[in-house]
Order: sequence, then structure tokens, then C-alpha cells
Amino acid sequence: MEHFRFYFITLRTTKLTGMWWLLAINTIVSIEGRYENVNIKQDWWETAVFYQIYPRSFMDSDNDGIGDLNGITSRLEYLKELGVDATWLSPIFKSPMHDFGYDVSDYYTIQPEYGSMEDFEQLLKKANELNIKIVLDFVPNHTSNESDWFVKSANRDEYYNDWYVWENGHLDDRGMRRPPNNWISVFRKSAWSYMPTRDQYYLHQFGEAQPDLNFRNPVVVEEIKNIIKFWLEKGVAGLRINSINYLYEADKDLYGGRYPSEPITGKPGLGPDDYGYLDHVYTKDQEETYDMVSQFRDVFDAITIRDNLTRIMMTEAFTSIKNAVKYYGEGIHLGAHIPFNFALIQDLDKESDARDIKYAVDRWLTYKPLKKQANWVVGNHDKSRVASRFRPELVDAFNMLVLLLPGIAITYMGEEIGMLNGFVPWSETKDPLACNTDDPVNFIEVSRDPVRTPFQWSNGKNAGFSTAENTWLPVADGFESLNVASQRSAVRSHYQVYRTLTNLRIRPAFRLGRYESLALNNDVFAFKRWYNDDTYIVVINVGKTYHIVNLTAFDLVFGQLEVEVSNVLSSRTYSDNVQANYLDLAADEALVLRMQV
Repeated sequence: MEHFRFYFITLRTTKLTGMWWLLAINTIVSIEGRYENVNIKQDWWETAVFYQIYPRSFMDSDNDGIGDLNGITSRLEYLKELGVDATWLSPIFKSPMHDFGYDVSDYYTIQPEYGSMEDFEQLLKKANELNIKIVLDFVPNHTSNESDWFVKSANRDEYYNDWYVWENGHLDDRGMRRPPNNWISVFRKSAWSYMPTRDQYYLHQFGEAQPDLNFRNPVVVEEIKNIIKFWLEKGVAGLRINSINYLYEADKDLYGGRYPSEPITGKPGLGPDDYGYLDHVYTKDQEETYDMVSQFRDVFDAITIRDNLTRIMMTEAFTSIKNAVKYYGEGIHLGAHIPFNFALIQDLDKESDARDIKYAVDRWLTYKPLKKQANWVVGNHDKSRVASRFRPELVDAFNMLVLLLPGIAITYMGEEIGMLNGFVPWSETKDPLACNTDDPVNFIEVSRDPVRTPFQWSNGKNAGFSTAENTWLPVADGFESLNVASQRSAVRSHYQVYRTLTNLRIRPAFRLGRYESLALNNDVFAFKRWYNDDTYIVVINVGKTYHIVNLTAFDLVFGQLEVEVSNVLSSRTYSDNVQANYLDLAADEALVLRMQV
């Protein structure tokens, strides 16, 4: 059905101020496709817009200051209005909430703060009526230490004895008990905690309250597959598998029966409690992970075939691009439908220019398997919002990238209106990653709370999120003017731009079309999407100065172009004409242009 050719002739030079620069900024990456007609069948997920909801912060229906399932159900029309095809929910399973749902105590039960199973079924029913798919966040790497599984394992229950990663410690020269090795948790400090009932240490690659399951135990694997089946049969459209690349640690049997210590990176400014202090060669990205993903895929596919409706697997792995694209699967072994692409998060920062954007985008398109769908995401519940990570003026530009590049679009709630990170003081900080710094001054550098502040619906009490006296995190400053209600009623707003873009991406040029990109200078990135004679140019000035650019640098682009979409700062509006060979761009201006035929 599809035939692709890739040209990747961009050169790289030495590292400069922490970034790889592109030497030949006018080289073109081209992805060419030949299609019979615009009625090519594509599965529901292949061109979908996914919208991530952090349930705790989206909408509170019972006025306890915490978002819930009924709150989400009450706002599904908003997602439909935005042009969203599917929403994935951060964990809603029963949890003591040490890491706000990423520490699951019961995978078959809804967290009571969020509602009941009946509430979830009502959410599914309403979403189905609106043709919005529901995807759940699933955390198989670890459970809560309050899980029945862990409690029984800690007490050496015969059935659960080897469900977790247990290891003996050792005594140092002074007779002090020490962990098995130097492994460090993502949340800082030792990845091992002592359990007196077993006189052993358990591994937790994240928080102390999140013990790692033992995926070398086939009984554990079978139980995880049963959980996947349960939720797919409940009616969800898929699962996003969290922290997939942490499922396995090195096989200790290959190292004399003990887990080896990891090498020190030598990075300046880091101490033995910091995660970056070690090179994690034994605790993540193990080869066995890819086989397990393939086994999970078989579960998804079995239900897909039975129900004649594709159930998708999404995988999250912050890792190298070579490792990330392996989650697509190899040969006959299928992997994830959507391995998350974090290029626009990991590879870009405030100092990035047009060449960096081109490199980040084109590199992913080049590395991914030929006939697999790309995906684009610029934020989530762990990463700083676009308006704060870059600047508010570039919100529309990054939404253009996410929504108009080839493939699947993934938006974190609030990015469509340009929400900013909130400020959460030390006294109100909830994130265990921040609390584990033990630093009331510099905790903000790692805290994830600022991107989890309540969604800003209106200029009313608590931004329309809740009528409670206090919300679980404070509402961000400035919600009185930055909210959905004000942007809905405005003639020009980020919300209006986002809706226009989701409507535009339905056209064949964006759904089926080819792609080329150019860095026209240090500040201006542009890409071309076309299908037959329908051609669009997306041009973005990420600089703070005015530029004149020549779009005829693209093949077969000439004459006049018509404005389809402009960002809120642009002086141009829909149907304005510009000259392809002489386009003046204001600082931070972003446009979607259509060639006149």
C-alpha cells in the first residue's frame, strides 16, 4: 500500500554548547509516498489526536479538591470540540498515592478518590457515544509496597515469594548492614530498601514505596497479561505501558549469582545519591524487554482479532533513539503500535534553533521503521509545559509541529490553551521526586508538581476546576485570563488555533501526504506537506527577530500562498496572500500556508 524513500544527507559536526548543530541547513529530508486514492483505509489510531488527562487535576465533580472520573465524563464534549480522537488517563487504579497512582495496590479496582467501577463504565459509555477512545496508563514495572502481593512476598508466602526482586545485603568493615550494590533510584538514593521480615533488600527503581516486580518469574508475567486482558475486555481501546524499559535488570546468574554494581559516569556536580551519577547498564534497556513487549502485543492482538477493533499498545521509554525505535518490533515479532517519541522534549530547550528542530524531527523519521507511524509529543505530566520550557509566544508553533507533522499527535492537557507551569512552594509540594531531594531551596528543579496544577476552565473559583476551599495542588497564577472560557470566546486564541489545526490535519495532505523540511536560517524552520496538487507549507520563526525568507527553496513551491492558519501573535489572518519568494516573518510568527493552484 505504501512505498517510502528516505534521503538523510544532513551532516553533523562537533558538539557546541551541548547541542549537535546541522552543518548543511538547506539539505532536505524527504519522505515520499505513492497512494492510489484518498480513500486508503487507515486504522483509527494511525492518524489520531490523543489527549492526555491527569485525572487528579482535570475536573473535580464532588468538590473535594481532587479531580475524578465523573469530572472527566462531564467534560468529554470539550475533547470532542477540540477534535480529539482518544484520551489516555494517567493511572486510576487503587493506590495509596505515594506517587499519585504510579504505585498500584490493586490493578483490578478504581482508586476510590476517583470514583467507582460504575463511574468508569459510565465514562466509557459516554466516550463511546462521542466516538472518543479511552486508553489507560498501566504500570507493570512495580506495584505499591501496600499491595497484597508485596505484603505476602515480604512474608515469604510460598506462592508470592519470588514475585519481587529480593537480594541479600552485606556487612561493611564496621559491621553496618549495606545494600547489595550501588544501584540508585530514579528518585535519588539507594534503589534497595531493607525488609526485616525477610532479612533481605527489595529493589525499587523508583520510590521506596514502589517495589519492582520480578519479570523473570513466569507467574508474574502471566498475571500482568491477565490484567491487560481484563481492561481490554472492559472496553478500553488500549494501554500505555509506563517505564517499559525498566522491566528487567541484568540476569544475576550471569554474574556469579549477585547483581553487579553499575559504573560511575563521572559527570560533574553529581554525588552518589544522584541518579545521573551512574551509567545504568544493568537496570534498564535490557534485551529481554523487547521480547516481553512482543508477548504483550500478542495479548492485544488476540482481543483485536476477536472483537474486530484494534486495541493499541503505547510504550513509554526515555532512552536513546536506537533503543526507542526497537519498541516498534522487529521482523515477525510485533512491538508497540505507538512507542512514544520524546524527541521534541529530550532534544530541544530554550536555546534550540531551527536547525535543532529540523534535526530532532528528521532524525526520528529516519530511524523509525519505514511503514510504522511516527508520533509527536511536547509535554506530559512529568515535563515542563511548552509555554514555560520555551516561551508563551511559541505555543501555537509547537502545536503546529505536533498536529501537522506526519503521524500521530499527542497533547498533554492544557497545551491547547498555552497553560504555564504553576508555582508550588516547598510547604505544598507533593511530588515524591521533589520531596526526596530534602532541599527546600532547589527542589523546584526536579519537581513535577508545577505541570500537574489544576486545569484552568474559567476565571471562577479555583479556575473552575473545583468549588472546594482547597485543591490538592494550588491553581497556577494568571488563570483569571488564561483559561478555556476566555479563549473560547476570543476571536484569536491558542484554543482557536488548536481547533483549526485538528480540522486541517484531516485533509489528505496531512493524513496521507509527503514531507520535506528545511532550516531556512538559524531561526526559521519550515516543512512541506503535499498530496497530489494540494500543497502546504508550515513555517515557524523560533527567533526573536524579524526575517525575510524564500519558500521557493522547496521544490515546486512558487507564486502566491494563502494563509490557512496563523498564530495568535501574527498580523496575518485566514485567506491573506503572501509571496513564496519573499515572506517577511515577525519574531515568533508561525503560519500554515497553502499553495494556490
